[in-house]
Amino acid sequence: MCGIAGVWRQGAEAVPAMLESIRHRGPDGGGIWRNEADGITLGHRRLSILDHAGGAQPFAADDDPDGGGYVLVYNGELYNHPELRAELERRGHVFRSSHSDTETVLHAYMEWGEDAPARFNGMFALAVWDKARRRLFLARDRFGEKPLFWAAHKDGFAFASEVQALFRWPLFSGRLHAANVQRYLAWGYCTADRTIFEGVHSLPAGSCLTLDLATGRRDIRRYWRFTLEPDEALGDADEGRLVEELRDLLVQAVRRRLASDVPLGVFLSGGVDSSAVLASMSRLLAPDRIHAFSVGFTEKSYDESAYAAEVARYFGVSHHIRTLDLESAQERVRRLLPRVGDPLGDASLLPTALLAEFTRENVTVALSGDGGDELFAGYDPFKALTPAMWYSRCMPRPLHQLLRRGMGLVPTSDANMSLDFKIRRFLRGLSYMRPLWLPVWMSPVEPAEMGDLFASPLPPEELYADQLATWERNRHLSLPEQAQAFFVEHYLSGDILVKTDRASMLSSLESRAVFLDNDIADFCRRLPFRFKRREGVSKYILKKALAGWLPESIINRPKKGFGIPLNLWLRSLPQPPFPQAHCPWMKPEGVRRRAEAQQRRRGDNRLFLWAWLALADSAFFHQGEQA
Repeated sequence: MCGIAGVWRQGAEAVPAMLESIRHRGPDGGGIWRNEADGITLGHRRLSILDHAGGAQPFAADDDPDGGGYVLVYNGELYNHPELRAELERRGHVFRSSHSDTETVLHAYMEWGEDAPARFNGMFALAVWDKARRRLFLARDRFGEKPLFWAAHKDGFAFASEVQALFRWPLFSGRLHAANVQRYLAWGYCTADRTIFEGVHSLPAGSCLTLDLATGRRDIRRYWRFTLEPDEALGDADEGRLVEELRDLLVQAVRRRLASDVPLGVFLSGGVDSSAVLASMSRLLAPDRIHAFSVGFTEKSYDESAYAAEVARYFGVSHHIRTLDLESAQERVRRLLPRVGDPLGDASLLPTALLAEFTRENVTVALSGDGGDELFAGYDPFKALTPAMWYSRCMPRPLHQLLRRGMGLVPTSDANMSLDFKIRRFLRGLSYMRPLWLPVWMSPVEPAEMGDLFASPLPPEELYADQLATWERNRHLSLPEQAQAFFVEHYLSGDILVKTDRASMLSSLESRAVFLDNDIADFCRRLPFRFKRREGVSKYILKKALAGWLPESIINRPKKGFGIPLNLWLRSLPQPPFPQAHCPWMKPEGVRRRAEAQQRRRGDNRLFLWAWLALADSAFFHQGEQA
C-alpha cells in the first residue's frame, strides 16, 4: 500500500512536502518524476508488499528517461493481476518485473485506456501520465477502498491520497466549505465527491477523471456502480447451489488476498463477517501460519473479545488481544484525530486505529470482513423498516411529536445500543420523508437542529441530496433493497472504508476487504433480498454457507457492531475551543449547549459531539493555519 500525489503547472515544488505529509502510507521508499515541458510532477511513497525490487514508483513504461509516454503512480493491490498479465502477454506486452501488479496496471492502461479500471479486481487509486494524448488519468476502485482527492485552480491542478497533502499545495485556499460542513454533520461523514474544504473534491468510488492538458478540461465518469439486479427466477430450490457457490467465492477471494511477500494476519471481532474470513483462511493455511487480532473494552456491554477468542480457539490460530480503557482512550483521541486528515464522525475509528497499530507490530497485511454487513443486509436498521412503515401510516403527527418530547425526558443510558437510544433514533428518522429515514436515523445532527448551529441552515433536501439521488435511481426497488443501496453507496464508501483506510495506514498497515471481491459483489447484486434477510434472520445465505464451518454460537449470536462507550468517554474528554476564525457562519452557543447537556445527562448528543471533536481536532486546524 502506498501514498500518491501530483501537480500540474503551478505548485510542483510542493510535491516533496505533500509526500512527506503522507509518509505513513509508504515508509519503505519514495520517488518523484517530472516532465518539465508539460508541467507534470508525480510523486509516490511506498509500502512494499509485492515485488520489492520490481515495483518501485513512479513507474515508467520502459527504460526511456522520459517515460516512453506512460508513467504511473499507484496505491493499491490488484488481486487479478496474474490473469491480466497473462492476457496482456498474449497481446504482445513484455514485462520486465517478475510479479509486480504495478507494471500490470500500467500495461493494462496502455492496452485498454480508460476502460482498464473496469477490468481490475482489487483496491486502488492511480494516476497515469499519457504523454501522447497530453492527459492525466485518475481512477479509483469500485467501492472506494483507496482514497483519492483532487483540487483545481485556474493556475493548476493537484491530487493526493489524503487531504492534508493538499494543504501543502500553494494554491489550496485554506477555507472551509460552509455548506459541506453542514452536510458532514448531517451524515457523520463526507459523501460522494464532497469534502469540507473549498475547491477540494474526493474522486467518487468507481469513477475516473481525465484532465486534458491542452484545454484544462476535466471529465469525470462513473465506470462502475453497485446496482441491485436480483434474479427473481432464483427460488428455494436453488438454495443449496447458492450456498456452495458462496463458499467457493469466499475461499477464492481469500486466496487472492493471501498474495504477499510480507507477513499477514486477520482482524477478528468474533462477529459473522470476520469469522467467515478466518474460516476461509483456515481452509487454505495451517493454523500456525495464521495470526488473528482483536480489540477489547473494559466496559463489558461493548466488549466482544470473548467471542473473538472463542473463534480463534476453534481454529487453533494465534490470537492477539489488546484492551482499550477510558484512560488510554483519552490519551489516544487527541493524538489520533489531527492525523486523520478529513474528519470522520465515526467514533469506532479509535478502536480501529488501536487494532491496526498493534496488528502492525506483528504483520504488514491484515484481511478484514468489511462489506459483509452492506452486501448481506446485516445492519439493525433493516429490522426497523417494517415497524417504521406501519408507524408512519398509523401514527398521527401530533402524537408522534408528543412521543419525541416524552423520550427527551427519559434518562440516557451509557450501554451499547441501549433501548432508549434506539427509540430516540427511530422516532427522529420518522419525522422526515421516507427516503431520509436511514441517514437521519444515523445522523449526528438532524435537519431540524441545524438552525441552532448554523446561521443559514440548509433544508433536508439539500443536506441529503446524495441520498435522494440514490433513492431516485433505485425507485423501482423494495424498501429493504433501497436501504441496501444506501448502505453500500454511502455508508460503506463514505464511512466504513474511510475509517479502515485511515486507521490502518496511520500505522503503515495494509487492510484487504474479502467481501468486496468483484465476484462476491456480483453474486450479491443478483441475489434476491429474501436470501439476505428471511423471517428475521439477517445474512441468511451467508449463515447457511458458514454452517459446519463455524460454531452455531457464533453464527447465531446477536449483532453488536464495533461500538465504543462514547457517552461515558465524552464526559471525560474536554471539548476543543471553538474555531471561530474558521467557522464564522456557525453558532458557538449551539455547540456549547450540547456539550453541557451531555455533561449533565440531559440529552444524548454523543454522535454530534464526536463528529464535532473530529472536525475541530482535524488536521486542518493544526496545519491549515499556514495554508
